[in-house]
Amino acid sequence: MIEQQTAPAAADGDPAWIGAHPRVQRVPSRDITLFIRRAFLSREECAELVRRIDAQRRPSTIADANGDHYFRTSETCDLDPADPFVAAIDARLDAFAGIASHHGEPIQGQRYDVGQEFKAHTDYFDPRGADFAQFCSVAGNRTWTLMVYLNEPPAGGATRFTKIGKTVQPETGKLLAWNNRLPSGLPNPASIHHGMKVRSGVKHVITKWYRERPWG
Repeated sequence: MIEQQTAPAAADGDPAWIGAHPRVQRVPSRDITLFIRRAFLSREECAELVRRIDAQRRPSTIADANGDHYFRTSETCDLDPADPFVAAIDARLDAFAGIASHHGEPIQGQRYDVGQEFKAHTDYFDPRGADFAQFCSVAGNRTWTLMVYLNEPPAGGATRFTKIGKTVQPETGKLLAWNNRLPSGLPNPASIHHGMKVRSGVKHVITKWYRERPWG
């Protein structure tokens, strides 16, 4: 379990704050701010989240249709923020990121069966995209992403940051945190990443996105 700390009431994640957490590793890269924290969640906590995801999963979608019906083939679950267990996880993610909770979207769970993937994509919304105004007019674009692997499939399911050539293997409880923006505040193309195909077993993750302005 992550050490409890009081997060600063900020809108933007602070790399120095994240890097100061115990057992946090920063991936060496000039192009993206990316951190790894193993054992952020316990195996028991991960199993509880998996049960919730499996009970309420639905086909995943993408914001801007690109004509590729196999671009994202996973299933998704919107976890209930009123669930005390989910709320406790949510608060720990906020504390880790050092971002005020009202800038965060509700936690989303994803489930990948054999052969399922999410091809190389960015988490921020393309300002030139047809649906940009729909998704970003109120809260602005996505800033930071926090993702936690909830289990380890026997084969496949890695996350590959294609621009920097970094592949991260699933590991129960492991957290990834990255900034989707450049220091200028513009979207960072180097944050593009591929949820690679699961070759054996099933992969579950949770994802928490933060926004430029308060959510909702």
